[in-house]
Amino acid sequence: MITIIDYKAGNLTSVKLAFKALGVAATITDRPEEVLAAERIVFPGVGAARASMDNLHRLQLMEPIRAKIAEGVPFLGICVGMQVLFDYSEENDNTPCIGLVPGAVKRFRPTDRSCKIPHMGWNRVNLRAEHPVLAGIETASEFYFVHSYYPAPADESYIYGQTGYADANFAAMIGRDNFFATQFHPEKSGRIGLKLLENFSQWEPRC
Repeated sequence: MITIIDYKAGNLTSVKLAFKALGVAATITDRPEEVLAAERIVFPGVGAARASMDNLHRLQLMEPIRAKIAEGVPFLGICVGMQVLFDYSEENDNTPCIGLVPGAVKRFRPTDRSCKIPHMGWNRVNLRAEHPVLAGIETASEFYFVHSYYPAPADESYIYGQTGYADANFAAMIGRDNFFATQFHPEKSGRIGLKLLENFSQWEPRC
């Protein structure tokens, strides 16, 4: 069973439907006790950093998330669900985040004024390392992005895939031990995105 964390950041139903298409059972919850009982967690989201962090605190989900990652439960972050894992985000005047990944989430600052922000569309992601969640996925595969800020890990060993937009070459995928995260939306990335979600549903990390 996949537990999808509802911290009022949107896009939850499409993630659940993607797992349903794979024949994988998934449930959506905002209850700390259900997160603590989870066997496998997906942490998706669409929205702003400040509102997301405020909701995590209000719903008392911060400690359950930390506890499950420390426990070794497979964990997947998507889009804002990836960004809030960092130390802070430049969005909303440097919003403090969960701090599980050293580094920051930075705002795109394109020098070309014709470059549209938010970044919305398909980008090729170049793989930097192998990972079970990436099994059967080739480098330069295209995934769908929607974002105005991008993750910048302080330690590049976290990075499993990179892409570029608006003068920035940024981490599109990060991971360490039992967690993995993507800036793009696998649930909106067609066949290749479903393959990533299927891999995650079967991943048994060794911490």
